[in-house]
Amino acid sequence: MILEKDEYHRRMNEDNLQHAPDFVIKPRSHTVWEKQCVRLHCTVTGWPEPRVVWYKNNVTIDPMAHPGKYKIESSYNVHSLEINRCDFDDTAQYRVSAMNSKGELSSFASIVVKRFKGEVDEFLPAPRQHAFCSEYGVTFETHIVDKFGVSFGREGETMSLGCTVIIYPTIQRYQPEVQWFRDDVLLKPSKWTHMHWSGNHATLTLTHLNKEDEGLYTLRVTTKSGYETHSAYVFVRDAEAELEGAPTAPLDVQCQDANKDYVIVTWKQPAVDGGSTILGYFVDRCEVGTTHWIQCNDTPVKFARFPVTALVEGRSYIFRVRAVNRAGTSRPSRVSEPVAAMDPADRARMKGHTSAPWTGQIIVTEEEPAEGVVPGKPRDLAVTEATKNYVVLSWRPPGQRGHEGIMYYVEKCVAGTDSWQRVNTEIPVKSPRFALFDLSEGKSYRFRVRCCNSAGVGEPSEPTEATTVGDKLDIPSAPGRVVPTRNTDTSVVVSWEESRDAKELVGYYIEASLAGKNAWEPCNNKPVKGTRFVCHGLTTGDSYMFRVRALNAAGLSDYSQESEAIEVKAAIASPAPPYGITVLESVRDSMVLGWKQPTFIGGADITGYFVDYREVVDGVPGKWHEANIKAVSERAYRVTDLKENKFYQFQVRAANMAGVGIPSQPSDIFKCEEWTIAVPGPPYDLQLSEVRKHSLVVLWKPPVYQGRDPVNGYYIDIKEADAPEEDWKGVNEKATGKTYMKIEKLKEGVSYVFRVRAQNKAGVGKPSQVTEPVVAQTRPGTQEIVVNVDDEGVISMNFECTQMTADSQFVWCKNYEEITDSTRLTVETKAGKSKASFKTPDLEDLGIYSCLVTHTDGVSASYTLTEEGLKDLLKISHDHKFPIIPLKSDLAVELLEKGRVRFWLQAEKISPNAKLDYVFNDNILTHGEKYKMNFDKNTGIIEMFMESLGPSDEGTYTFQLKDGKATNQSSLVLIGDVFDNLRKQSEFQRKEFFRKQGPHFVEFLSYEVTPECCVVLKCKVGNIKKETVVIWQKDERELKVDEKLSFTEGVLTLEISKLGTARAPGTEGTISKKDQGIYKVIVKDDRGTDTSVLKLTDQGFKDLMNKVFSVIANSATPLKIQSTAEGIRLYTFVNYYNDELHVTWHYRDAAIAFTERIKSGVVGEQLWLQISEPTEKDKGKYAIEFFDGKGGVRRTVELSGQAFDDAYAEFQRLKAAAIAERNRARVAGGLPDVVTIQEGKALNLTCNISGDPVPEVTWLKNERELVSDNHYILKFESGKFASFTITQVNTSDSGRYSILVKNKYGTESGDFTVSVFIPDDQDLAKAGKKDKK
Repeated sequence: MILEKDEYHRRMNEDNLQHAPDFVIKPRSHTVWEKQCVRLHCTVTGWPEPRVVWYKNNVTIDPMAHPGKYKIESSYNVHSLEINRCDFDDTAQYRVSAMNSKGELSSFASIVVKRFKGEVDEFLPAPRQHAFCSEYGVTFETHIVDKFGVSFGREGETMSLGCTVIIYPTIQRYQPEVQWFRDDVLLKPSKWTHMHWSGNHATLTLTHLNKEDEGLYTLRVTTKSGYETHSAYVFVRDAEAELEGAPTAPLDVQCQDANKDYVIVTWKQPAVDGGSTILGYFVDRCEVGTTHWIQCNDTPVKFARFPVTALVEGRSYIFRVRAVNRAGTSRPSRVSEPVAAMDPADRARMKGHTSAPWTGQIIVTEEEPAEGVVPGKPRDLAVTEATKNYVVLSWRPPGQRGHEGIMYYVEKCVAGTDSWQRVNTEIPVKSPRFALFDLSEGKSYRFRVRCCNSAGVGEPSEPTEATTVGDKLDIPSAPGRVVPTRNTDTSVVVSWEESRDAKELVGYYIEASLAGKNAWEPCNNKPVKGTRFVCHGLTTGDSYMFRVRALNAAGLSDYSQESEAIEVKAAIASPAPPYGITVLESVRDSMVLGWKQPTFIGGADITGYFVDYREVVDGVPGKWHEANIKAVSERAYRVTDLKENKFYQFQVRAANMAGVGIPSQPSDIFKCEEWTIAVPGPPYDLQLSEVRKHSLVVLWKPPVYQGRDPVNGYYIDIKEADAPEEDWKGVNEKATGKTYMKIEKLKEGVSYVFRVRAQNKAGVGKPSQVTEPVVAQTRPGTQEIVVNVDDEGVISMNFECTQMTADSQFVWCKNYEEITDSTRLTVETKAGKSKASFKTPDLEDLGIYSCLVTHTDGVSASYTLTEEGLKDLLKISHDHKFPIIPLKSDLAVELLEKGRVRFWLQAEKISPNAKLDYVFNDNILTHGEKYKMNFDKNTGIIEMFMESLGPSDEGTYTFQLKDGKATNQSSLVLIGDVFDNLRKQSEFQRKEFFRKQGPHFVEFLSYEVTPECCVVLKCKVGNIKKETVVIWQKDERELKVDEKLSFTEGVLTLEISKLGTARAPGTEGTISKKDQGIYKVIVKDDRGTDTSVLKLTDQGFKDLMNKVFSVIANSATPLKIQSTAEGIRLYTFVNYYNDELHVTWHYRDAAIAFTERIKSGVVGEQLWLQISEPTEKDKGKYAIEFFDGKGGVRRTVELSGQAFDDAYAEFQRLKAAAIAERNRARVAGGLPDVVTIQEGKALNLTCNISGDPVPEVTWLKNERELVSDNHYILKFESGKFASFTITQVNTSDSGRYSILVKNKYGTESGDFTVSVFIPDDQDLAKAGKKDKK
């Protein structure tokens, strides 16, 4: 702590503006293609302003010495190196060094130039410098991640290429320019190529792959500050041939020199001929808008160019080409772009600018009609192409041709004669081009052309020179020496000498074959220019040979000589420089240094390191001196012969079989002085292995400087890579004494860094250097160590690696120390698999076993062998040494039909040579009359059958198996009750079998209670026929059944309520105690008899009634509240009520004791509880409980709160209404409706009156009140009887009379009609006689 404070105050007293150089942004490595430009840039801080120098392989780069090659710029601490038109020589390690008075710092980047592509196409723009964008006020930084790699597809498939693009800073609504190139040619959207940009992801989709799509694809993302690119090659393999042995399709069909009725179709020959020489090609045409293809040539043409004539002017065509060999015809090529048959001048005008704008003025001119003019001679007649199949002529129209169109006649003659013959005698041609066919190969001809129009045929042109019919373009010669060189672990760079004197060269095809196999496969299906090509898709570790052939329109050359065989593995280079130099211990005259392994080891193991040092005096470094002449293998070294209290810098170089790499950047300046601190120095050489998505293992080496006391433990610290320094956290609270630790509970996808601190008795020392960031993720294809026990019982640990290189090795460790002693383990490695086998495993072998694969990207895994795990493995090992035949099931017994007994077991797997013994009480049984045996070796089922069991069959049964050295047996003990029960079941099954030979019961007699509470007896019989008789009995007395008897499908039913038992009135259909008894059903016919009995007595009848009660109880509706004039009634309904049903009413969970005020009853299917004159005390929870022989069924209701208030109010209302109804005034009866009476007679009517209080009585006539007098006598006696008397009736008394009674509870009236008639004389006489009599 004192030393740290002194250092702090010392630094605070310095000029805090001065500091050593520091790289804010380091240059990053690039992989580019030949002829492309690349730019390295970095940002450096420091004061005084550092001087920045760029180096290539430790040699200073001088732009003036290579004008146009290098460009170095510096602006606002941003420094850049631009390399123009890269070639293979630019593959190197580049270093940028920044130095000022406070120190020197370097950073490294690699540039790998992957492939030569020949001439650079001008379509690919030159790079723009990354610069400040004044429009947005920022400098855009573009990063392309998640890049597409080298891809392989097949014709007809769909392929998508994509990259994620990160542009910083993000500005809303700003979008970069995203372009795709193939072989440096800008791609445009079409039916073959679809492009999509989502804002951060660029995708190119090739909808239907053809060989034309093969090539180098480049994504170019351009911003206002510059652009970034990414490139990768796409290979397209041929589709399967429709005919075996047929060639593959030609490619790159194009139309050239199109005219009114003529076009030249060109193509490129395929790389694969199907095993026999291609005889030629057919050219097909199709008019645009149709699907009808027409073959243009009758015989195949060998030349990869063909003139198509007889086109219709003004129409558009597409073309395709097919290759032919002896086996058949290839698939057609991809169709060409459409081409129009028209004059080139017209085509040029159509492609030109639009017509002039409208000026508002029309000018009409007239010309004198010209007389017909015979056209002049065609000009510049020449033979443009001559093959053995055809000759192509071209010329220019004559200067004198009039105002109408002209056509042409072509004439020929054999050289040396003057006998001209017109070729196109019937139809003149419209185009100044013509192809002549059917010429004799080897003969010489001259040609001339005449123009014609309506005025006549003009003079012939000047004849051509004599032209011999034959191929003028020769097939290229074979390419020269082919040299393969290593590139990556799946690719090889192939270079060759170009074909000599090759004319119109189209490109080269490269083929590869496994060494010694002579099975050649194409590496490219599209010809490549240049003399270098990277062949991808090779198998790591295999040896290949290569050959090349050239092609032009005339055909393919012979193959070059085969190259030497080369093994596919990554090229070896010298390693990159080590880094992270630190001091592990310092004494008076020496210092121990430690450093980190280079990030790139060059494809070969590092054989050692060389350390250099130099003294620094007053900030000025001296010359470098070698510290060691012999390479050291460890990443720690003691530099001796130093001077005490002097300052030194160090640099380290790594070496492998390719040589010594460039030195590291100089270390910080260290003072050589004696360390006296008590705590230990920092651990060093931290390694990370077994990286998974949630865990990894950290390894380290103990500190060189122990302090005053030995180191007794370590602490590991962790933080996320981007987190600040204060976020360091300890992994372990208690120090670990080991030099490794597994870190768990990591977050998947997060990048972490680690450091380690050592402690002794004095305390904890300084932390080690921080590890490189590592992302917690499980990479695809990650394998774990698999523990296996083989058939011989040998326990082994197995590890497989799919990323092996030729130099990769498996390194097995125990507790993370390499296993060098083979006394405990035997290691076997073959191809990508390694097996470590234990010899005599015991407790001494417990520990952590790990396996690391060198020359891979950290492929490693571990397995912890615990004591419990060892016990399990030893048990498995014993089982394998002394194997047991596994059984799916042990020996068991089951009963079959007729009571037969089956003993059986099933083995998991058994061979045809297996043997078996059947043993009973130590006696081997044999197949015979009593024992029937079966052994199915396919299924492993072993069986033994016995017809029945007798007393002598009691004992132990055993099946003994043997299959090779594997054995097993299974036993079954059948004695005592077990045997007796089995024997009884066997006998029962035997009897059952014979019972079922005649009519029998499938389901025995039982009962069912219907929802209507009817009891139905039912059973099911089988094996019946028409003659089968059914008899029902109760208590041994036959029952007379009614029409309810059902005999369909063997089901018999009988409803008890229909048995004819006497019932009380109103109880028909119910069940009662009278129905108790023993019920029996008998089925019989000539084959036998079967009986089923059901006892419905005592407990059986109780169970039946409980079932009935359960049905009744479950049919009960929810308990409801009803108000009456007497009080409140609670009630529920059931589907059916039985007097035997036991019902209990509860109030607040206690049974109710009934009184005069609280009563219960049943009305029909309604069960009720009446509470008369309810009071507040009657509030609470009420329930009715039905007894069903089990838990009972309850229905409850809460009579309180609003429910009680509403019910009570309704009760009061009904009570008042009842009183009013009972006491209101009424006319009880006695009055007729109509009274017919003779005039002069007396009328007397009386009626009963009721009401309390006594009603008032009023008599009315025609709605007018009557008053008692001599004529009308009205009486009301005893408050009950009202009388109405008319003393002497006359006609005026006719009318409607009413009696109205009224008291305070209501009013009622009674009406009657009085009709008075006058008799005539005759009637009077009759009346008189009657009176006399």
